[in-house]
Amino acid sequence: GAGGWSPLDSNERQWLQVDLGDRVEIVAVATQGRYGSSDWVTSYTLMFSDTGRNWKQYRQDDTVWVFTGNSNADSVVHHKFLHSMKARFLRFIPLKWNVGGRIGLRVEVFGCSYKSDIADFDGRSSLLYRFNQKLMSTFKDVVSLKFKSMQGDGVLFHGEGQRGDYVTLELQKGKLSLHINLGDSNLHFSNSHTSVTLGSLLDDQHWHSVLIERFNKQVNFTVDKHTQHFRTKGDSDHLDIDYEV
Repeated sequence: GAGGWSPLDSNERQWLQVDLGDRVEIVAVATQGRYGSSDWVTSYTLMFSDTGRNWKQYRQDDTVWVFTGNSNADSVVHHKFLHSMKARFLRFIPLKWNVGGRIGLRVEVFGCSYKSDIADFDGRSSLLYRFNQKLMSTFKDVVSLKFKSMQGDGVLFHGEGQRGDYVTLELQKGKLSLHINLGDSNLHFSNSHTSVTLGSLLDDQHWHSVLIERFNKQVNFTVDKHTQHFRTKGDSDHLDIDYEV
């Protein structure tokens, strides 16, 4: 209707979808009710998507976050996100609205352009990264990446060395497994092999963030803000891998 969005039926099956034209980083939103009316939303949730087909709910503290809406038609209520969203599409889903009126919304979305290098793999291709020197022997490593997949199994990252050192990150039945071996050439019967698994349903075609931090034998493995701390097996503190992964 005039002065804002107001659906024909006011119920919890309605939503307002915003197409931002490209994938952007969304940091805040603001809402008002429908201009010059008794129509406003008092609480709502948000969903976001890259494609407009697969949607993810905005969450904080591992729960679907309910945003406080408006108490009249014209006051502006701002919400700055604790965690920004990277998406092209955003949905406002009204949960409650003014009892003396209907669902009514005017919205504003705040953010900035988001650029990243994205590589697509079909299961038969790979991307090779070469270091400046032939052999890398490190006691500290940081690996950060984001991925989305429609398959539950596949190798995301692998590097190995001539002494038997290796690091592998792979999806196994929708869960993410990190395998590290520090300095044991007997790969099949290794006492220095360490494996840790995190997450579930990671083949949902949504972006998932991964952070691997290693200092000597201490490792932090983080998937979507869930972190597992562990200590690698074996005697070596160094990861010796060849000049490519």
